[in-house]
Parts: sequence; structure tokens; C-alpha cells
Amino acid sequence: MRRFLLRRLAAIPLTLLVVSVLVFTATELIPGDVARTILGREASEAAVRDLRAQLGLDRPLAVRYADWLHGFLTGQWGDSSTLRVPVRDLVLGRLGASLLLALLAFALLVPVAVTLGLVAGVHHDRPADRVISVAGLAFGATPEFVTGVVLLVVFAVRLRWFPASAQIPPGATLVQALAHLLMPALSLVLLCTGYVARHVRASTVTAVESPYARAAELRGLTRVQVVRRHVLRNATIPATSALGVQLQFLLGSLVTVELLFNYPGIGALLLRSAVDKDLPTLQTTAMVLGCLYMLIFLGADLVYRLLDPRVRLGSAS
Repeated sequence: MRRFLLRRLAAIPLTLLVVSVLVFTATELIPGDVARTILGREASEAAVRDLRAQLGLDRPLAVRYADWLHGFLTGQWGDSSTLRVPVRDLVLGRLGASLLLALLAFALLVPVAVTLGLVAGVHHDRPADRVISVAGLAFGATPEFVTGVVLLVVFAVRLRWFPASAQIPPGATLVQALAHLLMPALSLVLLCTGYVARHVRASTVTAVESPYARAAELRGLTRVQVVRRHVLRNATIPATSALGVQLQFLLGSLVTVELLFNYPGIGALLLRSAVDKDLPTLQTTAMVLGCLYMLIFLGADLVYRLLDPRVRLGSAS
């Protein structure tokens, strides 16, 4: 385990370097002139040239990349070109809001997907299995904005059970905050449940039909006891990787969900900075998300190795 962790940690700086090159190059390729976007169409060419010089956009690309990477690593992220606020405070604040929404969706996803996968696996090739599998595939194939619109129309417009906007008002209680976040979280959960449930189902079928499960039943244990003592752990181990993938997918889907539910998160900030060609904010936001993805990969692998003794023994040999 220690050797695995050291290898992964040693690979992070190189990965970050590659990510930084891709982020900087991609943001530089966005069409449009930053200075022209800030000053507007009516600004003179002289004013545009002066602003480009103030922003350092007239320097060579390699010099700008080196300065930007040094500033990111040292925490000097600059100011937003359009909002005129520190990028660090802006990005970290929006990131905290998005993580709150993603963690709520993940907290709902884990018990729902694992339970449905276990039920489908224990009752494989029966009506319950077919219903869960078909429903999971249907929701997984439906884009999150379609699911979100349906939730808005049904629960916010017609039934009026939940507010249409996910913006949490100042001074809101925990219950009020959850009411604002529940629908966007559900739209993410419905999108990801089928993928995780299929992994749990497949491993559950294998565990239920294994010799140790059959031997436990022959010793007089009920099916519920066999599932709780022998099947559950072995069935959820493969789901760890699937949950790690889905957590990354949740973060990627935040752009659509945050825009649909008017939620002030990092996804909406990423899109707005790209449209406004706010390079300091766009580059920093993309880089922070890249670092977050790497941490999720590392965490999922560590949890998988902790849960599966065979992987631990193999890594120790």
C-alpha cells in the first residue's frame, strides 16, 4: 500500500504539468480578443492595444505560460478580467458550493444504487431484476438537462413541492437548504444510478452463486443472512471504482445542472468565464477541476485496495 501511494503521489507533479499545458493551450485557442471583450466593440484600437499590454497579452506565449503556472502554484491567481474580483476567492467559493451539491448527490447515489444493485443481483433474471435494469438504462441514457426539466415541471411548477431555483437564500435553515438542493441532486442521481447498480448487480450474481455462499446456505443461514455476512462486502468492492468514475461524472455534469437550476457553482463559473473569455478565471477553474479529478482517482484506488484483501496482498508481495 505504501509503495502504491508513493508511486501515485510521485506521478501527480508530472500529471499536473501535462494538465497545465492542456488547460493553457485550450484557453488560448478560444476565439475572440480578451481586451476587445472587456472594452466592447466601440473601443478604439489604441485602447485595445493598451489594455492588452496591461494584461500582459502582448508577451510571448511561453513567457505567459511560465508566469501563469508559477502564479497558480504559489497561490497568486490574479484578478478576474470581467468581474474585477480576486480569482482565488471567486473559484474557491464556487468550488465549495459545487462540492456541496455533488456530495449531496453522492450521498443519495451510494445507498440507492447499491441497494438496487443488490436487489437485482439477488433476484437476477426475475421481474425485479428486469425492472431495475431497464429503469437504470433508461435514466442513464437520458441527459441530465431533460431529467432536470421534468423534475422542475412536475415538482416545482405543478406540485409546488420544491423551489425552482437552487440558490440558497441567506439565513436559510438546513431543511430549507436541502429543499433547494434536492432536485438538482436528484437529476444527477438518476443519471448515475444505473451505471453503479449494474456493477453491483454483476458482482452480486457472482457472489450469490459462489461456493462459499452456497455453503453458508447449507449451514442453515437464510438468504438475508448470507447477503449481509458474505455477499454485501464482495458485491460492493467492484462498485468502488464505478462510484469513483461517477463522482467525476457528477462534477462534469454540474455545468448543465447548475445552469438549469440557477445554482452559483463552479460549473456555471467555468461556462461564464469561457463565454466572457476571462482567461485568469477560466484557466484557474479548469486547473482546479483537474486537480480535483486526480484526487478522486487516487481516493477511489485507495478505497478499493483497502476493501479488497487480495489487492493488498498482491501489492505487498
